Amino acid sequence: MERFRKVIREAAPRALKTIWWIFKITAIVSFVMLLLKYTGILAWIAAAVSPVFHVFGLPGDASLAYVSGYFINVYSCIAVISTIDLTVRQITILGTMTLAAHAMVAETAIQKKTGTPVVYTVFIRTVASLSLGLLMNLILPGRPLFDAETASLSQVPFIDIQGDFWPMFLIWLKGLARLTVWMTALIFILNIIQRALYEYGIMDRISRFFSPLLTVFGLPEETTFLWIVANVIGLLYGSAAIMDEMERGKISDRSILMLNTHIGISHSNLEDLMLFAAMGGLWYWMLLFRWAMVTVLVWSLRLFLRFTSKSQFKAG
Repeated sequence: MERFRKVIREAAPRALKTIWWIFKITAIVSFVMLLLKYTGILAWIAAAVSPVFHVFGLPGDASLAYVSGYFINVYSCIAVISTIDLTVRQITILGTMTLAAHAMVAETAIQKKTGTPVVYTVFIRTVASLSLGLLMNLILPGRPLFDAETASLSQVPFIDIQGDFWPMFLIWLKGLARLTVWMTALIFILNIIQRALYEYGIMDRISRFFSPLLTVFGLPEETTFLWIVANVIGLLYGSAAIMDEMERGKISDRSILMLNTHIGISHSNLEDLMLFAAMGGLWYWMLLFRWAMVTVLVWSLRLFLRFTSKSQFKAG
Protein backbone atom coordinates (compact mmCIF):
# COMPACT_ATOMS: atom_id res chain seq x y z
CA MET A 1 0.00 0.00 0.00
CA GLU A 2 2.88 2.35 0.71
CA ARG A 3 4.18 1.87 -2.83
CA PHE A 4 0.70 2.49 -4.22
CA ARG A 5 0.31 5.68 -2.14
CA LYS A 6 3.64 6.80 -3.53
CA VAL A 7 2.32 6.22 -7.07
CA ILE A 8 -0.75 8.38 -6.35
CA ARG A 9 1.32 11.16 -4.75
CA GLU A 10 3.56 11.31 -7.82
CA ALA A 11 0.72 11.10 -10.35
CA ALA A 12 -1.73 13.63 -8.88
CA PRO A 13 0.20 16.92 -9.43
CA ARG A 14 0.98 16.15 -13.07
CA ALA A 15 -2.60 15.06 -13.72
CA LEU A 16 -4.10 18.25 -12.21
CA LYS A 17 -1.69 20.46 -14.15
CA THR A 18 -2.49 18.72 -17.44
CA ILE A 19 -6.25 18.71 -16.83
CA TRP A 20 -6.27 22.47 -16.32
CA TRP A 21 -4.11 23.05 -19.42
CA ILE A 22 -6.30 20.83 -21.62
CA PHE A 23 -9.49 22.38 -20.23
CA LYS A 24 -8.34 25.87 -21.25
CA ILE A 25 -7.47 24.76 -24.78
CA THR A 26 -10.69 22.76 -25.20
CA ALA A 27 -12.91 25.54 -23.88
CA ILE A 28 -11.38 28.22 -26.08
CA VAL A 29 -11.26 26.15 -29.28
CA SER A 30 -14.75 24.70 -28.87
CA PHE A 31 -16.24 28.14 -28.14
CA VAL A 32 -14.62 29.63 -31.24
CA MET A 33 -16.02 26.76 -33.29
CA LEU A 34 -19.44 27.37 -31.71
CA LEU A 35 -19.27 30.95 -32.97
CA LEU A 36 -18.22 29.80 -36.45
CA LYS A 37 -21.16 27.39 -36.59
CA TYR A 38 -23.63 29.95 -35.20
CA THR A 39 -22.60 32.61 -37.70
CA GLY A 40 -22.58 30.17 -40.62
CA ILE A 41 -18.90 30.81 -41.38
CA LEU A 42 -18.07 27.13 -40.94
CA ALA A 43 -20.60 26.23 -43.65
CA TRP A 44 -19.03 28.88 -45.92
CA ILE A 45 -15.56 27.37 -45.38
CA ALA A 46 -16.93 23.94 -46.27
CA ALA A 47 -18.54 25.33 -49.43
CA ALA A 48 -15.23 26.94 -50.42
CA VAL A 49 -13.38 23.60 -50.38
CA SER A 50 -16.21 21.38 -51.64
CA PRO A 51 -15.16 21.39 -55.35
CA VAL A 52 -11.85 19.78 -54.37
CA PHE A 53 -13.57 16.80 -52.77
CA HIS A 54 -14.41 15.14 -56.07
CA VAL A 55 -10.74 14.11 -56.39
CA PHE A 56 -11.25 12.07 -53.23
CA GLY A 57 -14.32 10.36 -54.65
CA LEU A 58 -16.55 12.37 -52.32
CA PRO A 59 -19.52 14.63 -53.01
CA GLY A 60 -19.32 18.32 -52.12
CA ASP A 61 -21.59 17.76 -49.11
CA ALA A 62 -18.84 15.73 -47.48
CA SER A 63 -16.69 18.85 -47.19
CA LEU A 64 -18.67 20.12 -44.19
CA ALA A 65 -18.13 16.81 -42.40
CA TYR A 66 -14.39 16.94 -43.07
CA VAL A 67 -13.98 20.60 -42.12
CA SER A 68 -15.95 20.03 -38.91
CA GLY A 69 -13.78 17.06 -38.00
CA TYR A 70 -10.57 18.86 -38.98
CA PHE A 71 -11.18 21.82 -36.68
CA ILE A 72 -13.44 20.33 -33.97
CA ASN A 73 -13.37 16.54 -33.49
CA VAL A 74 -14.50 13.18 -34.83
CA TYR A 75 -17.91 13.49 -33.20
CA SER A 76 -18.80 16.62 -35.17
CA CYS A 77 -17.80 14.85 -38.40
CA ILE A 78 -19.99 11.87 -37.50
CA ALA A 79 -22.90 14.20 -36.78
CA VAL A 80 -22.69 15.68 -40.28
CA ILE A 81 -22.26 12.28 -41.93
CA SER A 82 -25.53 11.16 -40.35
CA THR A 83 -27.35 13.91 -42.27
CA ILE A 84 -26.02 13.14 -45.77
CA ASP A 85 -26.27 10.11 -48.04
CA LEU A 86 -22.87 8.47 -48.47
CA THR A 87 -21.88 5.03 -49.71
CA VAL A 88 -19.74 2.58 -47.73
CA ARG A 89 -16.80 3.49 -49.94
CA GLN A 90 -17.26 7.20 -49.36
CA ILE A 91 -17.60 6.83 -45.58
CA THR A 92 -14.44 4.70 -45.55
CA ILE A 93 -12.46 7.36 -47.42
CA LEU A 94 -13.90 10.29 -45.46
CA GLY A 95 -13.36 8.43 -42.17
CA THR A 96 -9.73 7.69 -43.00
CA MET A 97 -9.07 11.32 -43.93
CA THR A 98 -10.71 12.60 -40.76
CA LEU A 99 -8.98 10.10 -38.49
CA ALA A 100 -5.64 11.26 -39.89
CA ALA A 101 -6.40 14.97 -39.34
CA HIS A 102 -9.01 15.87 -36.74
CA ALA A 103 -9.18 18.23 -33.75
CA MET A 104 -6.23 19.93 -35.40
CA VAL A 105 -5.99 22.96 -33.12
CA ALA A 106 -6.20 21.11 -29.80
CA GLU A 107 -4.06 18.13 -30.80
CA THR A 108 -1.41 20.34 -32.42
CA ALA A 109 -1.15 22.25 -29.14
CA ILE A 110 -0.63 18.95 -27.33
CA GLN A 111 2.09 17.79 -29.70
CA LYS A 112 3.79 21.19 -29.48
CA LYS A 113 3.82 20.81 -25.69
CA THR A 114 5.75 17.58 -26.13
CA GLY A 115 8.32 19.22 -28.39
CA THR A 116 7.03 18.81 -31.95
CA PRO A 117 6.77 22.06 -33.99
CA VAL A 118 3.33 23.38 -34.91
CA VAL A 119 4.19 23.77 -38.59
CA TYR A 120 5.50 20.21 -38.78
CA THR A 121 2.41 18.74 -37.11
CA VAL A 122 -0.13 20.64 -39.20
CA PHE A 123 1.77 19.99 -42.43
CA ILE A 124 2.39 16.27 -41.94
CA ARG A 125 -1.15 15.50 -40.75
CA THR A 126 -2.87 17.59 -43.42
CA VAL A 127 -0.76 16.27 -46.29
CA ALA A 128 -1.15 12.69 -45.04
CA SER A 129 -4.93 13.13 -44.77
CA LEU A 130 -5.30 14.49 -48.31
CA SER A 131 -2.86 11.92 -49.71
CA LEU A 132 -4.83 9.10 -48.12
CA GLY A 133 -8.01 10.40 -49.73
CA LEU A 134 -6.37 10.48 -53.16
CA LEU A 135 -4.80 7.04 -52.81
CA MET A 136 -7.94 5.37 -51.53
CA ASN A 137 -10.03 6.88 -54.33
CA LEU A 138 -7.56 5.46 -56.85
CA ILE A 139 -7.14 2.03 -55.21
CA LEU A 140 -10.55 1.10 -53.80
CA PRO A 141 -12.99 -0.35 -56.35
CA GLY A 142 -16.10 1.53 -57.42
CA ARG A 143 -14.62 4.94 -58.14
CA PRO A 144 -17.55 7.32 -58.78
CA LEU A 145 -17.90 9.87 -61.57
CA PHE A 146 -19.04 13.38 -60.70
CA ASP A 147 -20.38 16.18 -62.83
CA ALA A 148 -17.88 18.94 -63.41
CA GLU A 149 -20.32 21.62 -62.26
CA THR A 150 -20.32 22.64 -58.61
CA ALA A 151 -22.31 25.16 -56.70
CA SER A 152 -20.91 28.71 -56.83
CA LEU A 153 -19.43 29.97 -53.60
CA SER A 154 -21.31 33.22 -54.16
CA GLN A 155 -24.54 31.32 -53.48
CA VAL A 156 -23.44 30.60 -49.92
CA PRO A 157 -23.52 33.64 -47.59
CA PHE A 158 -20.43 34.26 -45.50
CA ILE A 159 -22.59 35.21 -42.51
CA ASP A 160 -25.79 33.25 -41.92
CA ILE A 161 -26.99 33.41 -38.30
CA GLN A 162 -28.32 30.04 -37.13
CA GLY A 163 -31.32 30.99 -34.94
CA ASP A 164 -31.07 31.84 -31.23
CA PHE A 165 -27.62 31.80 -29.70
CA TRP A 166 -28.65 30.92 -26.14
CA PRO A 167 -29.87 27.32 -26.82
CA MET A 168 -26.69 26.56 -28.77
CA PHE A 169 -24.59 28.06 -25.98
CA LEU A 170 -26.31 25.92 -23.32
CA ILE A 171 -25.72 22.77 -25.38
CA TRP A 172 -22.06 23.72 -25.71
CA LEU A 173 -21.75 24.44 -21.99
CA LYS A 174 -23.32 21.11 -20.99
CA GLY A 175 -21.09 19.25 -23.43
CA LEU A 176 -18.01 21.00 -22.04
CA ALA A 177 -19.03 20.12 -18.48
CA ARG A 178 -19.50 16.43 -19.36
CA LEU A 179 -16.19 16.36 -21.18
CA THR A 180 -14.40 17.95 -18.23
CA VAL A 181 -15.72 15.35 -15.78
CA TRP A 182 -14.81 12.48 -18.10
CA MET A 183 -11.41 13.98 -18.90
CA THR A 184 -10.56 14.53 -15.22
CA ALA A 185 -11.39 10.96 -14.24
CA LEU A 186 -9.63 9.41 -17.23
CA ILE A 187 -6.42 11.42 -16.93
CA PHE A 188 -6.16 10.70 -13.20
CA ILE A 189 -6.66 6.98 -13.74
CA LEU A 190 -4.24 6.86 -16.66
CA ASN A 191 -1.50 8.66 -14.74
CA ILE A 192 -1.86 6.28 -11.81
CA ILE A 193 -1.70 3.28 -14.16
CA GLN A 194 1.35 4.73 -15.88
CA ARG A 195 3.25 5.24 -12.64
CA ALA A 196 2.19 1.83 -11.32
CA LEU A 197 3.45 0.06 -14.44
CA TYR A 198 6.91 1.45 -13.81
CA GLU A 199 6.78 1.03 -10.02
CA TYR A 200 5.92 -2.68 -10.26
CA GLY A 201 8.15 -3.45 -13.25
CA ILE A 202 5.30 -4.34 -15.63
CA MET A 203 6.27 -1.82 -18.32
CA ASP A 204 9.31 -3.84 -19.41
CA ARG A 205 7.15 -6.89 -20.17
CA ILE A 206 4.63 -4.82 -22.11
CA SER A 207 7.43 -3.25 -24.15
CA ARG A 208 8.88 -6.64 -25.05
CA PHE A 209 5.46 -7.94 -26.15
CA PHE A 210 4.81 -5.04 -28.56
CA SER A 211 8.42 -4.64 -29.65
CA PRO A 212 8.07 -6.59 -32.97
CA LEU A 213 5.13 -4.43 -34.09
CA LEU A 214 6.85 -1.18 -33.18
CA THR A 215 9.95 -2.35 -35.03
CA VAL A 216 7.88 -2.67 -38.20
CA PHE A 217 6.54 0.85 -37.66
CA GLY A 218 10.07 2.17 -37.15
CA LEU A 219 9.35 3.31 -33.59
CA PRO A 220 11.86 2.94 -30.72
CA GLU A 221 10.95 0.51 -27.94
CA GLU A 222 10.93 3.36 -25.40
CA THR A 223 7.77 4.72 -27.04
CA THR A 224 5.76 1.53 -26.41
CA PHE A 225 3.62 2.74 -23.51
CA LEU A 226 2.77 6.05 -25.15
CA TRP A 227 1.95 4.29 -28.41
CA ILE A 228 -0.50 2.07 -26.52
CA VAL A 229 -2.03 5.06 -24.75
CA ALA A 230 -2.48 7.01 -27.97
CA ASN A 231 -4.06 4.06 -29.74
CA VAL A 232 -6.45 3.23 -26.91
CA ILE A 233 -7.62 6.64 -25.71
CA GLY A 234 -6.12 9.17 -28.12
CA LEU A 235 -3.93 12.27 -27.88
CA LEU A 236 -6.17 14.50 -25.80
CA TYR A 237 -6.59 12.17 -22.84
CA GLY A 238 -3.15 10.65 -23.25
CA SER A 239 -1.33 13.98 -23.25
CA ALA A 240 -0.60 13.85 -19.50
CA ALA A 241 1.21 10.54 -19.88
CA ILE A 242 3.19 11.80 -22.87
CA MET A 243 4.30 14.97 -21.12
CA ASP A 244 5.15 13.07 -17.94
CA GLU A 245 7.41 10.73 -19.89
CA MET A 246 9.15 13.73 -21.45
CA GLU A 247 9.74 15.50 -18.15
CA ARG A 248 11.06 12.36 -16.48
CA GLY A 249 13.52 11.81 -19.32
CA LYS A 250 12.02 8.44 -20.24
CA ILE A 251 11.96 9.26 -23.94
CA SER A 252 14.36 11.24 -26.15
CA ASP A 253 13.44 14.19 -28.39
CA ARG A 254 14.27 12.08 -31.44
CA SER A 255 11.93 9.31 -30.30
CA ILE A 256 9.07 11.70 -29.45
CA LEU A 257 9.29 13.23 -32.92
CA MET A 258 8.98 9.77 -34.50
CA LEU A 259 6.15 8.87 -32.14
CA ASN A 260 4.25 12.12 -32.79
CA THR A 261 4.60 11.58 -36.54
CA HIS A 262 2.99 8.17 -36.12
CA ILE A 263 0.28 8.88 -33.55
CA GLY A 264 -0.66 12.21 -35.09
CA ILE A 265 -2.08 10.28 -38.05
CA SER A 266 -2.98 7.03 -36.32
CA HIS A 267 -4.41 7.25 -32.82
CA SER A 268 -7.63 6.49 -30.90
CA ASN A 269 -8.02 3.30 -32.90
CA LEU A 270 -10.74 1.90 -30.66
CA GLU A 271 -13.48 4.46 -30.10
CA ASP A 272 -12.99 6.79 -33.09
CA LEU A 273 -12.39 3.98 -35.56
CA MET A 274 -15.46 2.10 -34.35
CA LEU A 275 -17.60 5.24 -34.65
CA PHE A 276 -16.90 5.42 -38.37
CA ALA A 277 -17.38 1.66 -38.66
CA ALA A 278 -20.79 2.07 -37.03
CA MET A 279 -21.67 4.64 -39.71
CA GLY A 280 -20.87 2.06 -42.40
CA GLY A 281 -17.14 2.51 -43.02
CA LEU A 282 -14.82 -0.47 -43.41
CA TRP A 283 -12.64 -0.37 -40.29
CA TYR A 284 -9.83 -2.53 -41.65
CA TRP A 285 -9.20 -0.21 -44.62
CA MET A 286 -9.34 2.86 -42.37
CA LEU A 287 -6.75 1.28 -40.09
CA LEU A 288 -4.46 -0.39 -42.63
CA PHE A 289 -4.16 2.61 -44.97
CA ARG A 290 -3.15 4.86 -42.07
CA TRP A 291 -0.71 2.27 -40.71
CA ALA A 292 0.89 1.99 -44.14
CA MET A 293 1.14 5.78 -44.37
CA VAL A 294 2.74 6.24 -40.94
CA THR A 295 5.18 3.38 -41.54
CA VAL A 296 6.46 5.11 -44.68
CA LEU A 297 6.61 8.49 -42.94
CA VAL A 298 8.45 7.28 -39.82
CA TRP A 299 11.03 5.29 -41.76
CA SER A 300 11.55 8.29 -44.07
CA LEU A 301 12.03 10.49 -41.00
CA ARG A 302 14.55 8.03 -39.55
CA LEU A 303 16.56 8.20 -42.78
CA PHE A 304 16.35 11.98 -42.83
CA LEU A 305 17.57 12.27 -39.25
CA ARG A 306 20.32 9.76 -39.86
CA PHE A 307 21.77 11.45 -42.93
CA THR A 308 21.39 15.03 -41.75
CA SER A 309 22.43 14.38 -38.10
CA LYS A 310 19.41 16.35 -36.91
CA SER A 311 18.10 14.49 -33.89
CA GLN A 312 15.56 17.07 -32.75
CA PHE A 313 13.47 20.03 -33.82
CA LYS A 314 12.81 23.00 -31.60
CA ALA A 315 9.12 23.72 -31.01
CA GLY A 316 7.99 26.67 -33.12
